[in-house]
Amino acid sequence: MGRLDDEWAAHRPAVFGAAYRITGSVADAEDIAQDVWLRASAREPLDDVRDLRAWLITVAARRAYDVLGSAHARRVDYVGPWLPEPLLTGPDAAEPVLVDETAGTAMLLVLEELSPPERVAFVLHQAFDVPYERIAEVLGKSPAACRQLASRARRKVAAASPPRPARAGERERVLREFRAAYERGDEAALLALLDPDATYTTDGGGHLFAARKIIAGAGRVVTVLLRVAVRNRFTLVPAEVNGETALLVRNRAGRLAAVDTLEIRDGRVITIRRVLNPEKLAAARATLKW
Repeated sequence: MGRLDDEWAAHRPAVFGAAYRITGSVADAEDIAQDVWLRASAREPLDDVRDLRAWLITVAARRAYDVLGSAHARRVDYVGPWLPEPLLTGPDAAEPVLVDETAGTAMLLVLEELSPPERVAFVLHQAFDVPYERIAEVLGKSPAACRQLASRARRKVAAASPPRPARAGERERVLREFRAAYERGDEAALLALLDPDATYTTDGGGHLFAARKIIAGAGRVVTVLLRVAVRNRFTLVPAEVNGETALLVRNRAGRLAAVDTLEIRDGRVITIRRVLNPEKLAAARATLKW
């Protein structure tokens, strides 16, 4: 067995993780990880590579950078709000996945506002501690220029102020109460759990019916949630998504119909994001087998 065979299992989560953070797509990240494996295999025995992990991550980032450019062009014509493809983590993950604050749904949406070079520089340096000299190889720029890109990206991320995740205990309690109120159709209980200015975003990608604008205000959000839940007989299943407890939406046939990620602040839900686009649920359905 070669070096790659011996070490790939240990490095694949980082390879996949870099590609996912850069593209926001599980499908693209899977394709990129496979491509990296094939490219590295063709270079075996890789005796000239001193830091295999860093080399694999930069190969993945270079491919993800190319994918990100075309993805940005496609999103111009995307129907309705765009949300990142949900990534099952924890016990539900198909394979080990590296997660931290840069893999959360809220952070991925902030990263969407960066230019492709800023996003690559930020992800590689912030999440994987890749030196600027290697980032320069990915972007075809000088190390100094890459340092400036990462610095500019950090300022933009800080200005966007993505909310800090709620403490685990608080999050578990709110989601437990939200799930119970949702499934019994308790409008008053849901209103009490939502911030008055709560928002609800649905990503259907034009494949099925979904709101094409963000719904704002607790009353409107609850009305829409319950109307859809009753019509489709939805039930909610807790799961870990993007490193945080989330809710999988199951339809009357027992199939995965959507994935909900919620932001919680001061014991109340401030944001609900629901991915309905079947193309973005394919990986989760294959892993869950329902």
